This record gives sequence, C-alpha cells and structure tokens, in this order.
Amino acid sequence: MNALPIVLDGALLARARVQSRQSRRSLVEELQGLSGLEPREIVRLLAEPFGLATMETPEMFGQQPAFDLLPLAQALARHCVLLRDDDKNLTGVIADPFDLDLQTWLQAQAGATAAAPLHLRLALQSDIQAYLGKQEESARAVDTLVGDSGEGRRDGKSATVLSFASVSEAASPAVKLVNSTLYDALKAGASDIHLESTAGGLAVKYRVDGVLDHAASVGGIELAEHIISRLKVLAELDIAERRVPQDGSFRVESAGREIDLRVSIMPSIHGEDAVIRILDKRAMIEAYGSLTLEALGFDAPSLATLRMLAQEAYGMLLVTGPTGSGKTTTLYAALTEIHNGREKIITIEDPVEYQLPGILQIPVNEKKGLSFAKGLRSILRHDPDKIMVGEIRDRETAEIAVQSALTGHLVLTTVHANNVFDVFGRFTHMGIDPYAFVSALNGIWAQRLIRMNCPRCVVQYTPSDDELASAHLTRADVHDYQFMHGLGCGDCRGTGYKGRRSIAEILTLNDEIRELIVDKQPIRRIKAAAAANGTRSLRLAALDLVKRGATTIEEIRRVTLHA
Repeated sequence: MNALPIVLDGALLARARVQSRQSRRSLVEELQGLSGLEPREIVRLLAEPFGLATMETPEMFGQQPAFDLLPLAQALARHCVLLRDDDKNLTGVIADPFDLDLQTWLQAQAGATAAAPLHLRLALQSDIQAYLGKQEESARAVDTLVGDSGEGRRDGKSATVLSFASVSEAASPAVKLVNSTLYDALKAGASDIHLESTAGGLAVKYRVDGVLDHAASVGGIELAEHIISRLKVLAELDIAERRVPQDGSFRVESAGREIDLRVSIMPSIHGEDAVIRILDKRAMIEAYGSLTLEALGFDAPSLATLRMLAQEAYGMLLVTGPTGSGKTTTLYAALTEIHNGREKIITIEDPVEYQLPGILQIPVNEKKGLSFAKGLRSILRHDPDKIMVGEIRDRETAEIAVQSALTGHLVLTTVHANNVFDVFGRFTHMGIDPYAFVSALNGIWAQRLIRMNCPRCVVQYTPSDDELASAHLTRADVHDYQFMHGLGCGDCRGTGYKGRRSIAEILTLNDEIRELIVDKQPIRRIKAAAAANGTRSLRLAALDLVKRGATTIEEIRRVTLHA
C-alpha cells in the first residue's frame, strides 16, 4: 500500500496533532507511532504536498544562524531555526508544516517581503534541537545568555535552581554568566568546566567524553574576576584570598535533580583559574540505561573474566587507569551484579558518586579525620563480606587492603597506573611486601574509555601513510581494516564522536606470574608470561575497534599509544 495516503490521511493527522499537543511529542513522533514509518520518510512525505524541501543537521551547519533576527532563546522556545546563506538569503526551518501561526510569526521575524521572501524547509524536531544545542554551547550561546540569564534561588540548604527559564531575571553579568555556563555544561554532558584566566578575560572550556572543548571567551578582566568571585561565594570560599589554592563545593538543581559540584580555585599569572567537577549521581544510570557490566561496552572475553574475578570468595581485584577512565563505574557495575542481599557489602569512597541500594557506602571526610585507612579499619569491625575501597593512595591503606584480602574478604579497589604491569611498581614504591601482595591479588584490570564514531555522520575514509605511521602501523598491518570517521554534525556537537565504550587489559595471576613478581624479574619476562596466559594489551583492544570502523586511529593514539 502507498505510504503517502497513510501519513496524510485526515483522521490520522488529526489524531496525531491532538496527541502531540497533549504529550510534548512532535507531530512526526506521533505519526511514526501510528503509521510505523521511519521519521525521515515521514518528514519527506509531509513536505511533498506543501512544496517544501527537507533539511538535516549537517546542512544547517553549512549556513549561519540569523540570531540577530531570531535570538537563540526564542528559537529554543519555538522549536525553529532562522538561517542565512552566503548570499544573505534567509531560510526558516520548522518541524510542523501545519503550524501556520509559527510560519506567520517566523515570516515577521525575518522581515520577509515579496522581493526578499523567506524560504521554508521541513526538518525533524530532533535535528532542530541538535543544531540549536550546538549553538547553545558555543560562544554565541553564552553571549546571548549574558543578556538573558539569571540567578537561581537558594532556599536554606536547597540547591541553586538552573533551567533555561530561570536564566532570565537577575541583573548581575557575573551571576548570569556562571549560571548560563553551568546550564550549558550540564546540557552538554560535561564532566568538568574549566574557567581559565587570560590576559584579556576568561576562556570557558568543557570536558566532554574526556576531551576539553572550547565553549566561549569572556572579554574583560573585571568581569572575569567577578565570575571567579561568584564561584567562591557559591562554594563558601574566601573571596579576598587570591594567592593560594582553595577547594570547595556547592549544589545545583537541574531537570528536577540535585547535582553536586566540586570547585578548585588556583592562582595563575593572569589572576585565578577555576575547575568545576560535575558529580551527577543519576547521569550514570541515564547514560547506560541500567548499571550492568554489559552496558559499559566491554567485549565478551573481557566481560567473562571480570565477572569471574568479581565473584571470587576472597582476594583482591585491582582496577587501574588514569583519572576519568571509568574505574569507579566499572566497580559499581560489578557490585550491582554480585549484590544478592545475603552478603554484607561496604564501600568507602571520595566522594560517593552513585548510591547503590542495599550497600553501605561511607564517604571519606579528611577534615573530620575519616581517611581511607581509618575508614577501612573501621569497616573490618563491621562484619563485611565484600569491600570496595575507592582508591589506594598510601602505604597504610594498601597494607590494610592486602591484609583484608588475605583474611577472607573480597576487596575491590582502584589505583592509578598506566597499565597492569605498572601496578607492581606502585605497590613496591609504597613499601608493600611483594609476597603478601601477590598472595592477596586475584587479578588486575586496566581500562580506558574510547570515543566512538558518531553513527549519524560517520563515513568511510582512507588514512594517510603519515597517520598510520603516527600510530606505529603500516599498510600491511591494516590491509583488512574498515576505516571510518565522523564528519561532525549536531548530534555529536561537530566532533565526529558520540558516546564512549570501555576497553580493557586484564592480568589474571597464576603461580608462574606470582613467582616472577616475587623474584623481581624484569617486566618483559612478566609480560611474556602474561601474554601466554591470555592477557591482551589495551592497544590491541583499541585496534580491534578501529578495524571494525567503530573509532579512529586518532582516538586510539590519544588514549593508548603508550599504554
């Protein structure tokens, strides 16, 4: 049956339009549910009778936004876009061809005349939102919000409320910029916000998927100082002290949930820099759907080995990797899977990043004297079966963790090292007895997070010889590879990457490897024994993703070249 009459059937359209007004879903989403057609096919079928062309996010980025005629705030509120091409022609992008009021309003905003008409294009609402989302993260978005932003309210101990609607009332430029920057970063899914003082003002950067992206520049030294002072006020720091580092924290509320923010202020040659760490306890669940090991993206052999190590009755499982490599998330997922309600599981963390039901979680509080070591000693008197230690930082914590593993407890913990073999040097440097350490140790798990190619804009390509050489590869090495990379679109904020997945290097200890470690044999001998025992390096795990077109040479070079 021809799909056109199905989509444009009067009764079907009427029903879809009523439901879209009632449910906040777009007309296309409602028609998709009623007709079963693909969204882009529905857009094409809707545009045809009206004589409209369709438009997708990459094409929108080929033109300039006409924010002088349609400010970003109004474009976000009305779900439409006004674009200007190189010849100054205006194009309006809408999602509903039946919304005549919006079309009339858009014509008025554009100042359309018979001599200079406004050309309308039809697009998916999600494409429009992706485009506007990218613009909102850019410097133009921050500039727009400076004129439209506002300070959230604080009610006693409640959080500062952040929303685009709330960013509209206060008069202070510093307050507006801090709130708009926080709002932008949360919407972009950033893990950190960097405010870097420059000779002429302030540079704003977001760390998204582990990579710093420049978001905006703020002009004016005085305004930059006010912004840092505003952060100090929120974090309850000394606004008069500018010569020494300061650390604090505060809380915001966004999209109905509270989010903790840790602030680090550091003096620099141009004033003071600030870094805000975003600790969103619910973001992990929303990102993965459910907190399971499968959801983290490990390959099947790695997953099976991790499950085996996490289900041991006693001993130690060490997870290693640099900051931001997903170590804690992996341990959370493992704890969630092994928690059956019949064993006492206790964690000590700094901070508690996500609340696990049925598990006793203790936050480290150095100011009150509760360190990892002191907390771990107390945990052992609390009759635990399994213990998670957020991080081993010193000799005392390491010694207690090893003794706990040797006395019938399963200890899951993290330590900072580049790969599984560097862990031995870390514990030796801490002064831990090698024999006790390897007796307690079941396995070491090293991991990284690799950015994946954006599925929306990914295309096939052929890397140059220089690009291959930079990753220590030759044409012969990659004869059966399918190279892909993202061009950049609204869905991926123009980066070409969307989302990350974990890769792992796993060392399970056998008697031979234990003897080599105790005898302090060269690392090359330990590596050879580990390879014979099935250990695969992080680099090989990453190259497997490149081979399948899931990521790029540039990404594995960034993450694993020296791992």
